[in-house]
Amino acid sequence: MNCMPTGVLRGSDGLAATKASTATKSKAKTKTKTTKTKKTLVVVESPAKAKTIEKYLGRKYMVRASMGHLRDLPKSQFGIDVEHDFAPKYINIRGKGDLIKALKKDAKNADKIYLASDPDREGEAIAWHLAFILGLDPESDCRIVFNEITKPAIQEAVKHPRAINLDQVDAQQARRMLDRIVGYKLSPLLWRKVRKGLSAGRVQSVTVRLICDREKEIQAFQSDEYWTVGLKLRKGKSAMFQSDLTQVDGKKLAVTDDNGKNFVLHNEKEAMALTEDLAKQKLVVDAVKRSERKRRPAAPFTTSSLQQDAARKLGFISRKTMMIAQQLYEGIELGRHGATGLITYMRTDSTRISGFAQEEAKSFLLEQFGPEYVPEKPNIYVTGKKAQDAHEAIRPTSLEHTPEALEKYLNKDQLKLYTLIWQRFAASQMTPAVYDTMAIAIKAGTRYGLRANGSRLKFAGFTKVYAGADTTKKEKDVVLPEMEAGDELNIAKTLPQQHFTEPPPRYNDASLVKTLEEKEIGRPSTYAPIIETIQARGYVQRIDKHFQPTELGFVVVDMLKEYFKDIVDVKFTANLENELDEIAEGKVHKNQLLQEFYGPFEKTLEKADEAIGHVELPVEVSDVRCERCGRLMVVKQGRYGKFLACPGFPECRNTKPLLKDTGVKCPKCGGKIVERRTRRGRVFYGCENYPQCDYTTWDTPQQEKCEKCGAFMLKHHFKNGRSMLYCSNDACETRINHPINKELEKMRERLEAKKKRDEAKAAEEQKNKEIS
Repeated sequence: MNCMPTGVLRGSDGLAATKASTATKSKAKTKTKTTKTKKTLVVVESPAKAKTIEKYLGRKYMVRASMGHLRDLPKSQFGIDVEHDFAPKYINIRGKGDLIKALKKDAKNADKIYLASDPDREGEAIAWHLAFILGLDPESDCRIVFNEITKPAIQEAVKHPRAINLDQVDAQQARRMLDRIVGYKLSPLLWRKVRKGLSAGRVQSVTVRLICDREKEIQAFQSDEYWTVGLKLRKGKSAMFQSDLTQVDGKKLAVTDDNGKNFVLHNEKEAMALTEDLAKQKLVVDAVKRSERKRRPAAPFTTSSLQQDAARKLGFISRKTMMIAQQLYEGIELGRHGATGLITYMRTDSTRISGFAQEEAKSFLLEQFGPEYVPEKPNIYVTGKKAQDAHEAIRPTSLEHTPEALEKYLNKDQLKLYTLIWQRFAASQMTPAVYDTMAIAIKAGTRYGLRANGSRLKFAGFTKVYAGADTTKKEKDVVLPEMEAGDELNIAKTLPQQHFTEPPPRYNDASLVKTLEEKEIGRPSTYAPIIETIQARGYVQRIDKHFQPTELGFVVVDMLKEYFKDIVDVKFTANLENELDEIAEGKVHKNQLLQEFYGPFEKTLEKADEAIGHVELPVEVSDVRCERCGRLMVVKQGRYGKFLACPGFPECRNTKPLLKDTGVKCPKCGGKIVERRTRRGRVFYGCENYPQCDYTTWDTPQQEKCEKCGAFMLKHHFKNGRSMLYCSNDACETRINHPINKELEKMRERLEAKKKRDEAKAAEEQKNKEIS
């Protein structure tokens, strides 16, 4: 038997062992290397935000976007098991299957997973749904939040992960289920009783009621005439100054007499008689009061105040404001600096500012304006009692990012809104503006008392950067001549003026958001969706920037007021919001709230179904005949306003625009001038024979004729509510040096400039197409 030497055998075994050992070590190294290359997955809501955050976190992180919610209640069914503790039936949202697969794949290859949805209740709920999909324990440290998308904020958030706040998730689930109960139980009733396709919402219905109630106030309002009297006065040869009559026979001059307590000038006869008597009196300065008035800066923006100020100053609707704010928050490309978050989170009801931001603002303002513009201690603003105070007020992530520095990176609307936010925050950290004021009480004989007020800016303070919430321009100085008690004054001119009491104004974006906030209907994140929803459902339309209810809106609200008082009751809705807050704070269980709401609601629903008959919407028949079948067309309400439709639908589907006749004939062709609307809903007037006749005007044609040339008059409306009548004939002698000429010239220049911009934009687009 040939045997191999033992040593050789050992050597061979040793080689094999060595190879095996080397292979094992190599495999172990490969495994270690693979483990080391595993990244941390961070899931945010939007791709824009993901891009900005990934830049800040570096190569060890991969940031993915969930594109909002991935799970929700099903659209095709109620989705809530009322019999089993209101258990919701959540399903993956249709169309998000590929995204869910991709997220699961990334999660499988990740070392850690952080859920970084928005820092509010809805964001918390999105994180909870993501935890379920990705197989995470919601009570583990898987949740990170940040109030601004800046490098320090993101890196700090990653260092302090926490568990998902299940109380906030429950509050969001309760809100979602309350809305589902109202929407899916009440809407079918509206289909049966009013019209198919209608829907009812818990918060939206209350909002529609507010608008309907305001419209009824306006319709019922009776206007009363009253007069005021002003005087232009002089002290010797001084400049004229304005004074106003305030007292007659010891009574205050007012709009109403208030059971004899006030003095009212009801008509022109009374006003002229009083003015003539006043002009005969000796005017003497009774008292002069000089003082200093401080005007303090407003708090930094909350969601509500931002929407209000953007509506007042920029003309933005709420949805537009929130859309642009979202872009500024998520990040804008700033050249070589890349995507940068420019503002803090834009859904907040708090005016709180972090100590870091206050210190940074102090340093910036000291350098830019000097110590007199910066208070010794930072300004602190009180947050409302009902505020959740989850995170800071809306502010720039850094005051160093001035609007001027960012102008080339932002589009026109982004720059406008960012400038507003930057100025408001900078001003909030500055000293008050100081005014020297002068109040003069004047006696005219024994019967009359007058008052003149003057003010002069002594120190600009915060107005150096921001005019204020309620003004679009800085206050003008009103300088009065120096005078003392006993000085005699001369009347230079009397100014009796006619007025009429006015109804409460219709809601616009700013006033509606303010009312919703004051009445605690909804929360900051819901204001813009509420306004969009009630318009989309055809209950309300926006006309000339104001909300007006449609016939459908009136019918549905009247029905809900009669049979579902709680659903459209302001206090009831506000109390529900407060209870949702208590769920978020862990004080109330969500099922308790749902049970207390659902029981009475279900009983009311059954009674209403039996009691309500079919409601016929009023049909407005026009005098326009359908050219296809000869029927008189009827007025219908669509999403974009009223239009004419043939009543023979579905056999005849003819529709056409509703043209409201002004009763004035076209100066070019003699046709009717009718009311029209632009694509954005703005009213203008044009000839019915368009396009054969191109006569148009933005101003309202009046049936009143010009006394000089007989042409029809036009009424021009200014943004401040003032209006001006003028002759439509450019060659009329009344138009010589008329103030309307300058206004019309400005309008022509604006239109010409817009036309040039549009042409340049079209040429640029055409050039880009040719290059591509």
